[in-house]
Amino acid sequence: MRNNQRTVRRCKAIAVLAALLLYALPSSALLAASNDGNVEWSGLFHDQGPLFDNHVEPTASQSVTLTLRTFKGDITSANIKYYDSADGQFHWIAMNWAANDPTGTFDYWKGTVPASASEKYYRFQVNDGSATAWLNAAGTSSAEPSSGDFFIVPGFTTPAWMKNGVIYQVFPDRFYNGNTANDVTDGQYSYAGCATEKHAWGTGVASRASGCNSAVFFGGDLAGVDQKLGYIKNTLGADILYLNPIFLSPTNHKYDTEDYMKVDPAFGSNNTLQALIADVHSSGNGPRGYVLLDGVFNHTGDTEAWFDRYHWSSVTGAYESQSSSYYGWYTFQSWPGSYSGFFGIASMPKLDYGSSGSAVRNAIYGSGTSVVQTYLKAPYAIDGWRLDAAQYLDANGGDGSDATNHQIMAELRAAVKSVNPDADILGEFWGNAGPWTDNGTEWDGAMNYDGFMQPVSEWITGRDYGNGAAAIPVSQFDSWLRGTRANYPTNVQQTMSNALGSHDTTRFGTRAGGDIWKTYLALIFQMTYVGTPTIYYGDEYGMQGGADPDNRRTFDWTVGSATNSAVALTHKLIAIRNAYPALRTGSFMTLLTDDNSKLYAYGRFDAGNRIAVVLNNDPVTHSVTMPVWQLSVADGSHLVDQISGTSYTVQNGQVTLDVNGHYGAILAQ
Repeated sequence: MRNNQRTVRRCKAIAVLAALLLYALPSSALLAASNDGNVEWSGLFHDQGPLFDNHVEPTASQSVTLTLRTFKGDITSANIKYYDSADGQFHWIAMNWAANDPTGTFDYWKGTVPASASEKYYRFQVNDGSATAWLNAAGTSSAEPSSGDFFIVPGFTTPAWMKNGVIYQVFPDRFYNGNTANDVTDGQYSYAGCATEKHAWGTGVASRASGCNSAVFFGGDLAGVDQKLGYIKNTLGADILYLNPIFLSPTNHKYDTEDYMKVDPAFGSNNTLQALIADVHSSGNGPRGYVLLDGVFNHTGDTEAWFDRYHWSSVTGAYESQSSSYYGWYTFQSWPGSYSGFFGIASMPKLDYGSSGSAVRNAIYGSGTSVVQTYLKAPYAIDGWRLDAAQYLDANGGDGSDATNHQIMAELRAAVKSVNPDADILGEFWGNAGPWTDNGTEWDGAMNYDGFMQPVSEWITGRDYGNGAAAIPVSQFDSWLRGTRANYPTNVQQTMSNALGSHDTTRFGTRAGGDIWKTYLALIFQMTYVGTPTIYYGDEYGMQGGADPDNRRTFDWTVGSATNSAVALTHKLIAIRNAYPALRTGSFMTLLTDDNSKLYAYGRFDAGNRIAVVLNNDPVTHSVTMPVWQLSVADGSHLVDQISGTSYTVQNGQVTLDVNGHYGAILAQ
């Protein structure tokens, strides 16, 4: 569920733009680098890719050796300046020249941060005589930065399968009807004044009765997802299934849980869920997969037996009696009619998490029979939880984002990892999720609205994720991406969920005005950027849809097949991503930003491969000259476009190619 605060990070690190303009220098210009009292910013590079950080996820006993790249012979000294949370002090490490790059263009300087268990933050001071430049995750500057440093978080690991996978998100009622026997029928039951409506597949999602959109059902279910795993796993190649809520609830969206321990009968049974998970996990029907369930733990529905507003349960709920054993599980201002709810919504009463060890905490995550732990264990053995409205979990009706919320999240992480250390915790947050990810004690990653969905939408479509006008040039797009990456440790960046749209936003295809080429372009970026690509069902073929509930249309199975050009491109791009670890865990370097021609180029690289990606956001074809010397690609090398198969030869440190409008190329060495 989206929060109502659209805290959208605009541009960060504007100062780096001047440096980016220098990236297009031909290799011949590099010969001028020398000890001339001037640090050449365009030669500076460091991130926490495997070429520049020997332990991205260090243990407390592992020191971390960092590598800084400069132009050959350009600087006289360099230092690592790091803050150690153990003593609250800054420390200095002198760096030493270590080697040249394979082309002889760059120097590599190394320094080692000593091992300890404490979290640290570091930046580089780079000197050429009396001239000094500073480099951290936010970019390069002449003045020492006060934020945006790189992270070292000993003992913090995020799941490798999340770093290396592709998520496919399914809204169960709208994906595929695998069992018509469990379909909700017209008038089967009523809830909150709305009788259920059964709509035919492919028809409108709006209810016939006014204000009853949540009572509209199409018949999609877990059996349907299971029957279409071949599409998800093989036709596309995705290996992580994220299901929107599946537990008992009177609505189609099921963000108002009635019983966390029971799969809604419209979706099947608990046995159906077990079968689906087993089939996802199987390697006999495609790649071994993983399952994320949607955990709605900030609030329940008002039909949950713990609350029982409508007396549907034989249990005495908090709404029914102040003597109920569940009365303290909710926060009443005036019983029974006034209580804390999710954004004041009466049908979603907010859980009161109380203090550590409370009954609510034990029921949700703390005990071995809790909701969180039950589904992580056999016979389900899911692989992680997506936490809905995670910032809001709190005590006494509080709004969250406070010390209590962080305590709850730390306890929840401990509970999850006690069952499966390799399980993923994906938090929902629409802004900078750093407070929940930066110290390694809460979430593994977050839904990347702020650092992916919003900037991608604004650059490619000229619309924000709500479909309002909001166009940005590519230079601002690049700056936005750099700034939001700097919010997170690298292993968090690599597990951020990067989607073009979700069940809470307008469809990307609609924001793109129905132009499938804009979807092509977005897919190329999505599959080559830092983070876990996340496909909201139907976005792979440009499904249309406005705001909720129109963004939850039924999947069109006449389009969702390998014969569809966008689906086929998605399959190819996922295969390319799978073939090159550099596209998943390698370094990221901006190579070119051209606001006039709407061109963006960047490198993804590691010890095995150097890959240059170029994107053309203009409707017309452009000739692009990419400075691949920045990736230490030698003259005479051949780079092959993994999309078209065309080979290019590097000359003078550059590659020139024509890129079709709203399309791109992925050149791999």
